[in-house]
Amino acid sequence: MNRNSKILLCMISMISFILVVIGNQTIEAKGGPNGVDDLFFQKSNHDLAKISKVLQAENILLNEWTFYAREHIAGMKSEQEVKEYAKKLQQQFPDWDWSETSTGQKWEATAVSPTAKHHSEKLQIMATHTKQPVNAYIVYSVNGKEWNKSSETFFTTKQFKNRLTDIFRGKPTVFSCMKGAVSDKIDTALPATLSKLLSGFDATEIEALKEETFMSVSATSPMFTGFIDNRKNNMNLQIGLRSERLGAKTTIVVGTPIITIEY
Repeated sequence: MNRNSKILLCMISMISFILVVIGNQTIEAKGGPNGVDDLFFQKSNHDLAKISKVLQAENILLNEWTFYAREHIAGMKSEQEVKEYAKKLQQQFPDWDWSETSTGQKWEATAVSPTAKHHSEKLQIMATHTKQPVNAYIVYSVNGKEWNKSSETFFTTKQFKNRLTDIFRGKPTVFSCMKGAVSDKIDTALPATLSKLLSGFDATEIEALKEETFMSVSATSPMFTGFIDNRKNNMNLQIGLRSERLGAKTTIVVGTPIITIEY
């Protein structure tokens, strides 16, 4: 892949992600009147499980996965209120490693969980230096290298449920993403691999960027409920494929409603 192609592919993925985070245009997981509820927990577990099932059916070796949830913090009138909220969270997660940074654009508190065997967790509270009311977000992410029964089970535990109840004030927006590779011994062209994945997700292609050694496709699939609200096609799935050459190892990334892992 040439340098311009890599830059273009990266820009498409990152621009999509930034638009969602800043514009808050993703349909959120529906919950009860008190915020996070069981439907959210089901979604957080099932989306990753659905993606893994399709990828494994195509003999794709999974090597990275991410669960990402974020919420725009409404009702905060100042940066100081955001900092006070961060202090409350620090009291709830005292064993996590906390740090703060401040730039001309934003203030941010970050917390990283103690090392776990199958995954790691991260919490971020961000506030931009704007006029009142302050623009603030809270982000919680879980990521791991190997997707197995232990990884899947974590999202059904009381520990995970308590995490989200403690962290979020309302209904967070959810992103699920998996990355894997097809062995270089399997000589399959990218269009054929893409076609199989779209079929596996029962997905309809909406738009795509396709070249000889990489492809980035946006689609809609009935398997997933969250979607980008573009008022036309209900995009809720992105698939990225990259290969250096025919016969070489192919990297595949799948995300719902968009890709959040660099590829």
